[in-house]
Amino acid sequence: MTSALISSLGLCRIAAASTPVRVADPGANAAALIAVADGLVANNADVILTPELSITGYTIGDLVRNEDLLRSARHALRTIAEWTASHGCLVVVGLPMTVGAQIYNVAAVVQGGAVRALVPKTYLPSSHEFYEHRWYASGSDALLHGIRSVHLDGMDVPFGSDLLLSDEDHPDCVLGIEICEDLWAAEPPSGALAAAGATLILNLSASNELVGKAAYRRQLVQGQSARTLTAYAYASSGPTESVTDTVFSGHCMIAERGTMLVESERLVIDGTAVVTDVDLRQCVRDRRANGSFTSARMGSVRRIPVRLAPSPKASLLRTISPLPFIPSDTAQREERCREILQLQGTALAMRWRHTGSERLVLGLSGGLDSTLALLACMQACEILGRPASRILAVSMPGPGTTERTRRNAEEFARSVGCEFRQIPIHDAVQQHFLDIGHDPSDHSVVFENAQARERTQILMDVANSMSGIVVGTGDMSELALGWCTYNADQMSMYGVNAGVPKTLVRHLIEWYASYTEDVAIRKVLADILETPISPELLPPSTSGEIQQRTEDHLGPYEVHDFFLYHVIRLEQPIRTVAIEAMLAFAGRYSAEQILEWCEVFVRRFFSQQFKRSAMPDGVKIGSVVLSPRADWRMPSDASPSAWLHELSRLRTDVGGHS
Repeated sequence: MTSALISSLGLCRIAAASTPVRVADPGANAAALIAVADGLVANNADVILTPELSITGYTIGDLVRNEDLLRSARHALRTIAEWTASHGCLVVVGLPMTVGAQIYNVAAVVQGGAVRALVPKTYLPSSHEFYEHRWYASGSDALLHGIRSVHLDGMDVPFGSDLLLSDEDHPDCVLGIEICEDLWAAEPPSGALAAAGATLILNLSASNELVGKAAYRRQLVQGQSARTLTAYAYASSGPTESVTDTVFSGHCMIAERGTMLVESERLVIDGTAVVTDVDLRQCVRDRRANGSFTSARMGSVRRIPVRLAPSPKASLLRTISPLPFIPSDTAQREERCREILQLQGTALAMRWRHTGSERLVLGLSGGLDSTLALLACMQACEILGRPASRILAVSMPGPGTTERTRRNAEEFARSVGCEFRQIPIHDAVQQHFLDIGHDPSDHSVVFENAQARERTQILMDVANSMSGIVVGTGDMSELALGWCTYNADQMSMYGVNAGVPKTLVRHLIEWYASYTEDVAIRKVLADILETPISPELLPPSTSGEIQQRTEDHLGPYEVHDFFLYHVIRLEQPIRTVAIEAMLAFAGRYSAEQILEWCEVFVRRFFSQQFKRSAMPDGVKIGSVVLSPRADWRMPSDASPSAWLHELSRLRTDVGGHS
């Protein structure tokens, strides 16, 4: 992957560093800051954040009133600013600064050889080990007194807690700043800054370490990044601060939209730093669909123009999960699977009870989707206190059915204790071919769809005969690709899997297999998981094996689920989706394969919308759903031309850089 393609993603590289300090020695601290910044710039950092009062040290106490220290701090700030003249990055440092008769705890933004802005701390802690009201004035006082700038080194530098720094070349990059206690307040300044347009919040902090405090601090950073839909960088003072009464851990974190991207070790004496790429464009995309931002009342803010001039990135400092629907953490994944099955079961139980139906009826093929649907039916029975015998699982072997899947369907149904019925469809579809004048040796779409529609007819009529409802088995990935037959497996009385993508279906069954103590169930689930994904609508091989493999025709479901998540949930441009897929699946699939499958996804997603427009009710499970009554409204006759054009351009770019 070339730097040009990676740079086209528009990511911003952020560094949060806990720099070592000598308390009350601004000159030494400036040198240490520059040494750390040199290393971070070598790693192509665009923005470098340092802790609260990083130029003097946070624990200077009453020395903050000493004019020699204050003068030395300003000189150190000038030294750091001069260093930035030959670097394209933006650096944020902390120092005490006199304005009139008051001293403020400020964050200084330096870039391009000059101090661009000064942001004073708003909330001053003054309890327990903190005494900031003893020394500092609040940034809100400065606003009340009309202080808008500070004359510094011959320039009037904007001053205030109402400042945003906006990158002139990258409009999605808007920086807001708050300092330590500001985050812990009931209404952190970052909330108003985000409503006014900030996509990146920088927090200079001096949060001392106490038992259990790190976890709460982490929750604050993650939670605020989620509420504000921002990238939130946090850098705190480290152990080289005074340990007279307390110790600081140097906790550094960068979160984005509720996800912790990177986090430092704590209590590292020589300092620590974390660096990652944040997606500020994605923050903006998420806000477009968020009512609290579209209706937010923007406060009075001042925008300060900056120009970051980011350097080209040869690699990505950011994890792109190839399985965005699946948590990478094992414990979280198990909890997610348990919760999903409860959601499916509860939704189905409520629909079952509401209709007053006697039975749940579903087609059981021996494949992944119908297996999960039966598990949801069992969960519904448990919730309502009804026996599994109220479930009827119907196997309908036809011209494409293999003995393996037929056997697995029967064994699974009998293992869970539901009623099982086998109704072959060979004769029915042969009669249908005769009725419509179709040659049975012509294995076209007519041959395939006739089987699917015959099965749906059987299920509907059987359900009617026993006062039951037909439980749909098709999953969300099939709906996205239209890999279902209209008015056949596309239709049911309740689509219990409609919110579950194929990759998650597999993990749910794997989880259940590991969770259940029933050896027979575990054994049959293991074989179902190993069976190739297939609609089994074309005849098997002479040895009885599945020949019609879905992924051979469409491409891997894991790649299509990646496209599905990034196109629908993240609403990314198709070029970005394809590039990120190349990065996520690097070493497994080539760029050419990714582009080919992406084109398949786009073409099918657009052409098959009519099936989704007529889909039955089904429960929403996660943040992505394709129901026209819930999250996704799209005309069935929309054109994919713009997306295909972008893929064509990307194909040319990839070929030119290969």
